[in-house]
Amino acid sequence: MNKLLIVVDYQVDFVTGSLKVPGAKELEPYIVSLIKEYRDNGDDVIFTMDTHDEDYLSTEEGKYMPTPHCIRGTDGYKLYGKVGKISGGSLIFEKRAFPSSQLCFYLRGARYTEVTLVGLVSNICVLSNAIMAKAALPFAHIVIDAKGSASNDPELEKKAYDVCEGLLIEVKNASK
Repeated sequence: MNKLLIVVDYQVDFVTGSLKVPGAKELEPYIVSLIKEYRDNGDDVIFTMDTHDEDYLSTEEGKYMPTPHCIRGTDGYKLYGKVGKISGGSLIFEKRAFPSSQLCFYLRGARYTEVTLVGLVSNICVLSNAIMAKAALPFAHIVIDAKGSASNDPELEKKAYDVCEGLLIEVKNASK
């Protein structure tokens, strides 16, 4: 089986910075264990990074979410903690919007049979990149591992997971 783990936006600003997500810091050991497991099994690991410039507040997203975050070159932009330390050797897709179109194009040419996503924020970037993965690999099994994901809005997170299941994206380890 050709498996892929996508770690979505596990960056300082979402873990301890300007857009801190409750519970994000506690995800670190689980995400690290998944990265090691995938690598030990010879599977691939890819990272996405929310990426903004100094003009963030004048962008479409900045108008609706007026908190500067993940500004290229700042500490908040970096991958968080141990996840950042072990990210070397993996593809990293910078993205200026919630989903990564570059990741989608990459996946279209790949032969993955299973793709698992973890990271932040479950009802925004994890959701949108899971949908992109499903579009790029319609016959692959796409999974969101809720044990490795978090949101600042539990109600929206549950709704996002419901939508995923309707799109044939498995959500595992979600609290009911």
